[in-house]
Amino acid sequence: MKKQYIEVGKIVTVQGIKGELRVNPWCDSPEFLLDFKVLFLDEGKTPIKVERSRVQKNIVIMKIAGINDIETANNYRNKMLYLNKNEVKLPKGSYFIQDLEGLQVIDADDNSIVYGELIEVSQTGANDVYHIKQGEKVYLIPAIKQVVIETDIDAGVMKIRPIKGLFSDED
Repeated sequence: MKKQYIEVGKIVTVQGIKGELRVNPWCDSPEFLLDFKVLFLDEGKTPIKVERSRVQKNIVIMKIAGINDIETANNYRNKMLYLNKNEVKLPKGSYFIQDLEGLQVIDADDNSIVYGELIEVSQTGANDVYHIKQGEKVYLIPAIKQVVIETDIDAGVMKIRPIKGLFSDED
């Protein structure tokens, strides 16, 4: 199911005494979060204004409007940050991981063959790896164009053409 607000990081602690927050980003790169002037708390229900932000060793240091001291900043520890997906333009063929999770994975050539449900995405560097759960087993599928033929988030389906040996020793 597509969500309008998705998790992009977690406030892990405070930075200094003037109310800055240290955010562990859950994005491809921490710089991604620097582009947003408004983020959200409470699963998208509470907007917060970002006054400034910067990256420091893969952590985002963020100053939020209205948080001006360490005591107030401490109240935000361990809170999740969300962004409104309508404010993000992804490149063609790119998807939010949260939208991919839960997709039914079927054969690109025979829709009656169901391989399972996409339950997790691992980011390995060269390419992502999709974890497909079929019964009690979990199969690892490379997220490459030779295998992943079509992804339809709205329909909840991913069509793949598995290479030999991904699901069994047969063709």
